[in-house]
Amino acid sequence: MESIQTKDNFQNVIAGEQPVIVKFQADWCPDCRRMDLFIDDIVKEFNGYKWYDVNRDELPEIAEKYEVMGIPSLLVFQDGKKTAHLHSADAKTPEEVEEFLQRSL
Repeated sequence: MESIQTKDNFQNVIAGEQPVIVKFQADWCPDCRRMDLFIDDIVKEFNGYKWYDVNRDELPEIAEKYEVMGIPSLLVFQDGKKTAHLHSADAKTPEEVEEFLQRSL
């Protein structure tokens, strides 16, 4: 999963025709660490898509713009628009994440 460090990089990543998946997280977040335990297997399962990581504390204006109120959150973008959003409350298990991706991609 490639880390996004700047607003410009973020805009370039989400602008493409192909859907991309962006995980919003923070270093201090225990639920984010829990997701890290299972997300690699899901990334392998959905390897036809590009995956990116945003530390919401490093790019708070991006998190605010796309209404990321809880972390970890997974957002799907295509053509510069948010097409799906898995809020942190529904991202606790691998099954919840996989269901979201199957519905959204």
